[in-house]
Amino acid sequence: MNNIQKFNELHHGERLLFLGNAWDLLSALALEKAGFQAIGTTSWGIAQSLGFEDGEKMDFKTHLEVIKRIVDHVRIPVSADIEAGYGEDTHTILEHVLRTADLGVAGINIEDSLKRRPGLRAAKEHAELLSKIRTALDQRGFADFFLNARIDTYFQLDDPLPETLTRAAVYVEHGASGIFVPGLKDEDEIRTVAVQVSAPLNLLSLPGLTNCKKLAELGVKRFSIGNALSDQLAAFAEKSAVRLFEAQDTAALYPN
Repeated sequence: MNNIQKFNELHHGERLLFLGNAWDLLSALALEKAGFQAIGTTSWGIAQSLGFEDGEKMDFKTHLEVIKRIVDHVRIPVSADIEAGYGEDTHTILEHVLRTADLGVAGINIEDSLKRRPGLRAAKEHAELLSKIRTALDQRGFADFFLNARIDTYFQLDDPLPETLTRAAVYVEHGASGIFVPGLKDEDEIRTVAVQVSAPLNLLSLPGLTNCKKLAELGVKRFSIGNALSDQLAAFAEKSAVRLFEAQDTAALYPN
C-alpha cells in the first residue's frame, strides 16, 4: 500500500485522523517520532520560519523545497498546504499542483480565498478548478490523491453556514476528497456540516476547539494543529533567548 492509499484510509477509519503540522524537517521528524500517522505542512509556519508573511508572499519554488525536504525524510504520508495554488490563472495552479504531487505527497490543501484581492473565489469557478485539478492528477497517475478543499467562509462571511454547505456539496461533486473548514467551532454547526457533506470533514485547532475525542463524536474525521505548534515554539525560543541574555548565564540550558 502506498502513502496515497494509506492517507485515504486514515480518513475513513473508525478513529479521527489527528494531523500534525510541520514547517521544517526538524518539526516533521519530531511529529513522526511522537507517533503521528500523517503530517500536513503549514504554510504559515513555513513562511514564518523563512522570514515571510503567510499568504503566498514567498516564491513557490522556495515553498516547494521545504515540502520536498520533509517528504524525502519521513515515512508517513504528507499532505502539502499550497494555499490557493500560488497562481492567478488555472494553468499556473495546475502546474503547481502537479509539481507538488511529483514530490511524493499524499494530498494537498487548496483554499477558495483570493490572494491578490479580498474575498472568495466564486463557488462555481472554484469547483471547476477542482475538477481540472482532479483530471490532471488522474492523468499524471495520481489516482486517489487526497484533494482537501479548504472553505474560508468562516473567516470571511457574517453568516457562513449556508454558503459553507453549498460550497462543500459542489466541491465534493467536482472532485474534492475532503472538506476543510477552518474557523468552524459551534458544535451544532459542526454536526450539521459533518452530516450533510458526503466527504470527510477536517477542522482546525483553535482555542476552545481542541479535543479529538469530542470532535470525533461530532462527526469530524480529521483534525489539524495548523500553525499553533510553530507559533508556540517560536514564542518559546524568543522568551528563552531573552531570559538567557538577561541572566548572562547559560545554566537554564542544562536542566537537571
